[in-house]
Amino acid sequence: MKAGAVDFLPKPVEDAELLNAIKVAEERDRVRLQRAAERKAASKLIDKLSPREKEVMELVVQGHLNKNIAALIGTTIQTVKAHRGRMMKKMGVRSVAELVRLTSKVSAEPR
Repeated sequence: MKAGAVDFLPKPVEDAELLNAIKVAEERDRVRLQRAAERKAASKLIDKLSPREKEVMELVVQGHLNKNIAALIGTTIQTVKAHRGRMMKKMGVRSVAELVRLTSKVSAEPR
């Protein structure tokens, strides 16, 4: 019945009920805008990565170790460490957990 509306208010509407519905709508919009800004910021960081750094990032986020990544992309562990280090610095993260949280913002469906 709402079809995307925040709330359905039958007439006559109480002032308090209307104000509450407006507050709920404002809060939902604030959260939506914040998530969109976070998604855009994360996308900009990812866009700064080289194709190889993006490839390494995706494999790191999937949980692969440096040794496995090296085997998968056909390079040495030292090269993977170099790509991974540059990628982490460009992304502005210090741990894999932070990287996963950041990349999940980009892949999350907007609501």
